[in-house]
Amino acid sequence: MRHGFVTVAAAVPSVRVADTDFNLRAIECQIARAEGMGVEVLCFPELSLTGYTCQDLFRSQLLVDKAEEALLQLLDFTRKLDVISIVGLPVAVGGLLLNCAAVVQKGCLLGIVPKTYLPNYNEFYEKRWFASSRDLRPTEIYLAGSSVVLSPDPKVFVTVDGTRFGIEICEDVWAPVPPSNNLALASADIVFNLSASNELIGKHAYIKSLLAQQSARTISGYVYAGSGFGESTQDVVYGGNALVYENGALLGEGDRFSLEPQLLVAQVDVDRLRSERRTNTTFVNASRTAGATVVQAKPVEARDFMLLRDVEPWPFVPQGSDSEAALNEVLDIQTLGLAQRLAHTKCRQVVVGISGGLDSTLALLVCVRAFDRLKIDRRGIIGVTMPGFGTTDRTHDNAVALMQSLGVSSREISIKASVERHFMDIGHDMGVHDVTYENSQARERTQILMDLANELGGFVVGTGDLSELALGWATYNGDHISMYGVNAGVPKTLIRHLVKHIAMTEVDGTSRDTLLDIIDTPISPELIPADEQGNISQKTESLVGPYELHDFFLYYFVRFGFRPAKIYMLARRAFNGSHPEAGRFDDETIRYWLTTFFRRFFSQQFKRSCLPDGPKVGSVSLSPRGDWRMASDASADIWLKECSEL
Repeated sequence: MRHGFVTVAAAVPSVRVADTDFNLRAIECQIARAEGMGVEVLCFPELSLTGYTCQDLFRSQLLVDKAEEALLQLLDFTRKLDVISIVGLPVAVGGLLLNCAAVVQKGCLLGIVPKTYLPNYNEFYEKRWFASSRDLRPTEIYLAGSSVVLSPDPKVFVTVDGTRFGIEICEDVWAPVPPSNNLALASADIVFNLSASNELIGKHAYIKSLLAQQSARTISGYVYAGSGFGESTQDVVYGGNALVYENGALLGEGDRFSLEPQLLVAQVDVDRLRSERRTNTTFVNASRTAGATVVQAKPVEARDFMLLRDVEPWPFVPQGSDSEAALNEVLDIQTLGLAQRLAHTKCRQVVVGISGGLDSTLALLVCVRAFDRLKIDRRGIIGVTMPGFGTTDRTHDNAVALMQSLGVSSREISIKASVERHFMDIGHDMGVHDVTYENSQARERTQILMDLANELGGFVVGTGDLSELALGWATYNGDHISMYGVNAGVPKTLIRHLVKHIAMTEVDGTSRDTLLDIIDTPISPELIPADEQGNISQKTESLVGPYELHDFFLYYFVRFGFRPAKIYMLARRAFNGSHPEAGRFDDETIRYWLTTFFRRFFSQQFKRSCLPDGPKVGSVSLSPRGDWRMASDASADIWLKECSEL
């Protein structure tokens, strides 16, 4: 395990029914291949040394003995190999025959896990040959040259670097209470399933749903290896399923119905799973009575690490066929949050500052949706433009045009004269464009909005977003404050997609054109005068860094608590150019802005400690009343030190 990632594999080897010599060679071939690929734990299908479809041949002592001989030869084959291999075979214990998984590493038999639930319905009749682990009393046997205790007690195997895994066999996961429930609660990070499930119409989709749900419910990795080509097709067909899940998400899927052997390799993020479990108090409480025998694996040599999985550069932005529905869901959460606040306060008017930028645009659109939902006249939405020293014609004109096309009330109140008077009062030089110059404008705008709301009997809808809150890119007691912040849970990378979604689905052509131009406008607070051509001179991302990087850092730090080294490693993969829609950043750029992120995140907590109300829309929130509680004077030293060592 490196950076919390464990490399696992599901193998579907060639098989001949009852031919243990052939099956052993096929298994050895895939073990050697997996070792070369840096696989740490490798899972084979159920009864892989004999084949699953031996039927009454399992009653033959010769077949059982040959399976043991094959296991002995496999132990010898693996003496110098680090990979942990899990193979299936029948094991005789006195008067019982058990369907078992054998765990092999470096020439040692680490343990034997017998199957618990035996299907005995429809095309399955395993109880004809096998006994359940529940029929077994703890018994020490001599198997393949090794002394081993077989018992019904659950076992958790621990690798040298601390990865914990458990095993169940095929039908076990179909049970109302699968063994993997207890294994996960007893600290298994990953569950391996040796399976032989035949193909039927619709069954594959059901299995995928079942494994996804089990992986999610147990907050675990789940590796599933099913029997494939070579098993008997006398009455049923085995398609060779290979699947790997992580907390409900599919990491990899093999080529079902393949005539060739398969080796599906994936990396499970154990750090992420453990973070989820620590956060989920329900999981913690459920673990109180769980237990398992712990089996320690053998030491292995350290290897170079290479990340195999893809990393999405925009973790907050919905992807895939359901993305439009997800965007609608975000907007509905924002809309319902504001609608409830309107209904509770009995207000029929809200005041929102409209700058012509993305954040205020989304806030205005949410206001329109909420008013429409409550059947309140849109003219109760008071949009206020407040031109200042840095306001450009483009943003001002877009703000005015959007309010007109949406049918809301609009006001224009220049802040120039009042801010100039304020500078005179405090003795500030207008030519010095420092933090006082900028923040005075932000606070003047907030004062106008608050006083106007008082005069109208309404409340101020805030426009600041999650990314700005993370970086502290807001003026304390300025745009940092409102009566209800509809964008508080929405990061900057997502806002652009939400506005575009509304532009393309919910508004008229005039509003659409304005919204699309707003999307194309550089992000800026416009607190510094424009350049000689009247263009925006103060660009936020030139000052604090690219938001797609900061949103990436925010997601992995707050959501999972990852350390800077791991976030850096993930960012290098996400922004290496493999995603054309995302930016491409070199290592130095990523390190620089990662350091900036941690420095600002810690130093700006005091602003987040007194945020106005606002709805949580995703898995990351910085509300001091909800997801994020942090001392304003916490030290960032250990995070910044690790950044400096990258």
